[in-house]
Amino acid sequence: MAILSARSITRKVSTKSGQLTILDDISFAVEPRESLAVQGASGSGKSSLLAVLAGLDTPQQGSVVIDGKNITQLDEDQRAL
Repeated sequence: MAILSARSITRKVSTKSGQLTILDDISFAVEPRESLAVQGASGSGKSSLLAVLAGLDTPQQGSVVIDGKNITQLDEDQRAL
């Protein structure tokens, strides 16, 4: 069973020009004892992805499951705990 699972994560922000897609349908799983590195060019969404995975931000679409618990269904106070 994966210790971290991201399914169809999508994150968009509003700009003067309209909607900007930061994360578009990101899915992956991290199994126990597995390592993961996040790398990419500046502005590619690394920090946004990590914020969603940590529960600091919420995606418009998709889910993040940590140790069997879907954190995207929790409210802000529950995620902070």
